[in-house]
Amino acid sequence: MKEYLSAPLPFVGQKRMFASEFKKILKQYPDDAVYVDLFGGSGLLSHITKREKPDATVIYNDYDNYCKRLKNIPRTNQLLSDFRQIAAGLPRNKLIPKEVQMKIYGRIEKEEKIWGYVDYITLSSSLLFSMKYKTSLEGLKKESLYNNIRKSGYQQAGDYLDGLTVTHEDYKDVFNRYKEIPNTVFLVDPPYLSTDVGTYTMNWKLADYLDVLAILQAHPFIYFTSNKSQILELCDWMGKHPGMGNPFQNAAIATFNARMNYNAFYTDMMLYTHTV
Repeated sequence: MKEYLSAPLPFVGQKRMFASEFKKILKQYPDDAVYVDLFGGSGLLSHITKREKPDATVIYNDYDNYCKRLKNIPRTNQLLSDFRQIAAGLPRNKLIPKEVQMKIYGRIEKEEKIWGYVDYITLSSSLLFSMKYKTSLEGLKKESLYNNIRKSGYQQAGDYLDGLTVTHEDYKDVFNRYKEIPNTVFLVDPPYLSTDVGTYTMNWKLADYLDVLAILQAHPFIYFTSNKSQILELCDWMGKHPGMGNPFQNAAIATFNARMNYNAFYTDMMLYTHTV
C-alpha cells in the first residue's frame, strides 16, 4: 500500500517534518503492539505506523474530523477550480482586489448553502499567508485575501486511512479504554502550549496540557512538543520536588527546527520510551 509522508490536506501541526525520524523510532517498538494515536490530527502518525507495522492495531482518534475533510476533497477541488477562474489574470501571491474577493466570498456562501460544508482550513492555504488558517467565512472576511490559489486540485486519498480503527472521542475516553491493555503504545501529540489552537475542535487550556502528563506515567509513549511550550522545563521542575516525578526522565529525544513564518522559528521535539 502507498505510504504518505505528509498529510493529503493541510493541517496545523501535522508531523511531516518528523516522518522519517518517526519511522526510525517505530522500529524500536513491537510489530504487533496496539498503537493509540490519542490526538490523531491529520492521521499522519497513525497512517505511517500502520504502513510500517501492518500487523499492529492502530487506533486513530480523529477528534478534529479530518475524515470529513478527506471525504470532501472533490467539493474542495471544485471550489479551488472556481477560484482560479474568478482570479484569472491576477498576479500570483499578491493581494486580491476587493471586488474579486467579494466574488470568492459569494462562491463560498453558495457552496455552504447547497452542501452544508466547506473545508475552510484547506481553502485558507490558498487564500491567506502561509500558516494562517480560518475555520469560517466570517473569519476569512476579517483577513485580506491573496492569490495563493493552488494551481491544481488535491489528490484523492481513499487509501490514506486503510487499516486504521477510527474513533471520534475525547482523548481521555480513548486512553481509559486502552490503558490496561498490555503491549500498548500511546502516540501523544497534543496541541502545543503557547501556540495558536484556533483551528482545533477542542478548547485547550493549561490544565489540559498538565492532564496529558498523567498518561505518560508507566505507559510506553511517543510524545511530541516544542521548545515554545516550556513543558520540559515544567517537568524538570516537577522532578526536583518530592512526590511529583518527571515522566521524561528516561525518555530519549529527537528534535527538528521548524518555521512558523518567514522570520520566526521554533524547535519541534519528539520524546519516547522503549519498554512495552
